[in-house]
Amino acid sequence: MVLPVIVGISGATGIAYGVELLRALQQLQQPAHLILTEMAIRTLKLETDYALEDVRALAHTVHSCRDLAAPIASGSFRCRGMVVAPCSVKTLSAIANGFSQNLLLRAADVTMKERRPLILVFRETPLHLGHLRLMTQVTECGAIVQPPMPAFYTRPQTVMDIVHQTIARSLDLLGIDHDLVPRWSGP
Repeated sequence: MVLPVIVGISGATGIAYGVELLRALQQLQQPAHLILTEMAIRTLKLETDYALEDVRALAHTVHSCRDLAAPIASGSFRCRGMVVAPCSVKTLSAIANGFSQNLLLRAADVTMKERRPLILVFRETPLHLGHLRLMTQVTECGAIVQPPMPAFYTRPQTVMDIVHQTIARSLDLLGIDHDLVPRWSGP
């Protein structure tokens, strides 16, 4: 049985990270459970030409952010882990403080408590001390903070090349084999 990946998309800029992660998981035949916040839906319209239904179609299962009774809200739901891409400051703050007011936040909390990988593709810059403290706090709880930092040894030619490099790192952290980007093999 292939365990699914939970994909949360918050309202931070950089929605392409979440969409491309879904696309990669679909191509790798890895089931994905998707949660989009209301701000993510707004950001999708602002940053892309993607239709909401096209994004939802990339997931195996789509959950309403309001459905706190969804299977992924329980530790008994088996999954490979969860990626929040992009992860807004508001979402980071709520996860760091155990504030589970919606399904994305509850699923993240459950992922941490069950000691499964929780990867937060944190999208904010520059950072102030409060952001740094939240990142420390969530890391101490077991999450992995993965800001989208491009690697230029892959010689990216497009913005999507840079997005794919970040998604490749997320897949690596989940233990999912892929060939999205070339791996460093030395000079």
